[in-house]
Amino acid sequence: MDGNNRWAKARGLSGVRGHHAGVEAVRAVIRRAAERGVETLTLFAFSSENWKRPPAEVSALMELFLLALKREVRKLHEHDIRLSVIGERSAFSASIQKHVARAEALTADNRGLHLVIAANYGGRWDIASAARRLAERVQAGELDPAEIDEVALDREISLAEDAPVDLCIRTSGEQRISNFLLWQLAYAEFHFSPLLWPDFDAAAFDLALDDFARRQRRFGMTDEQIEAQGA
Repeated sequence: MDGNNRWAKARGLSGVRGHHAGVEAVRAVIRRAAERGVETLTLFAFSSENWKRPPAEVSALMELFLLALKREVRKLHEHDIRLSVIGERSAFSASIQKHVARAEALTADNRGLHLVIAANYGGRWDIASAARRLAERVQAGELDPAEIDEVALDREISLAEDAPVDLCIRTSGEQRISNFLLWQLAYAEFHFSPLLWPDFDAAAFDLALDDFARRQRRFGMTDEQIEAQGA
């Protein structure tokens, strides 16, 4: 969700104001995703690299994260939305960790949209963590190294319970993955929007979904094989 700072700077506002404006875009996209029948929506809220930002901005982002957990979770629950948070939580304050756990517990049985927040998350961290868990199982005698393959690793990766990622939307004109869902994006389609995140509304989300719907996804097959499957 790129562009909060640039959006604020263009308006002579503080970066924090830009992040608050970004929250409104988050609400709009969540609503539209639920309306369009999207099964899982993953939002990259805070990367493992974002700790390098100015301390005041990081502090403000943590406060905003905690505020959102306190204010928004009940609304998500009322709309049958299940919330999950992926990433290394130990770096967060005890209060944030507590509210994350409460939010996940409250919404655990919901069957609508699965909303995933990636916080202190990195794709390399995700793969390394999965590999470590497999190594621990080998060390415990629960797993033969010969049994480790893509399927085994996939079971340990974040979002293993969800379907493979279909679409990755990148805002503010950026055209890189930035260490996001490196494993999960293997066959995803990409949509690049020039809009800064606070300007990315329901209409922009519809445009991305409609763009995706026009794509022909081959997964290594030929056009003829794809056509035969649809016959």
